[in-house]
Amino acid sequence: MSPEGRRAVIEDAATEVFAEHGYVAATIDEIARRSGVSAPVVYDHFESKADLHARLLERHLAEMRTVWASHLIGDEPAEIRIPQALDAWFAYVESHPYAWRMIFRDTSGDPAVQAAHREIQAQSSRGLLPLLQTLPGGEEIAGGGGDAAREMVIELLRSAIAGLALWWYDHREVPREQVVAAAMNALWVGFGRLAEGERWRPPEGHGG
Repeated sequence: MSPEGRRAVIEDAATEVFAEHGYVAATIDEIARRSGVSAPVVYDHFESKADLHARLLERHLAEMRTVWASHLIGDEPAEIRIPQALDAWFAYVESHPYAWRMIFRDTSGDPAVQAAHREIQAQSSRGLLPLLQTLPGGEEIAGGGGDAAREMVIELLRSAIAGLALWWYDHREVPREQVVAAAMNALWVGFGRLAEGERWRPPEGHGG
């Protein structure tokens, strides 16, 4: 096997191990065993477990950003682009379940990993800005415009989509088209009502 091929095998095995056990409990020995190589061979390709983990995060995040960028930006109406982008993104989640779990479900206590995951969330939020810009009434969900309002809405979108994907990981019998429809019903219909001027108001006497 070529060095590139061997490296790819190690990365795929490591993604599974990190997803199943978390960063702290994952071991190079287990990664090597699943790769069909010895631990020294793993170290021939990666300096350390931390180096391997960081490279995997970079790889999968780059792939996810490409999925969003290739579908959200274009000349087609938002009602076409957004479901296409969601479908492509959930297709990535479907075909890379271990990558998704490794990125968003690792609750490791390692400070470096926690910092990496905070940066992942920040990058995910920034990646959703094009989606916010195409949603009717997008900024109005937070009661107006401005940086704080945009950040609030983007975080709402990110956490909702990520949470749905994590739920889907444990309910893979649900077809992808149903997951996409659920996301669209929550996002598109709700934002559409905002665009038409509808707003939530607390009942009289309960406004604080």
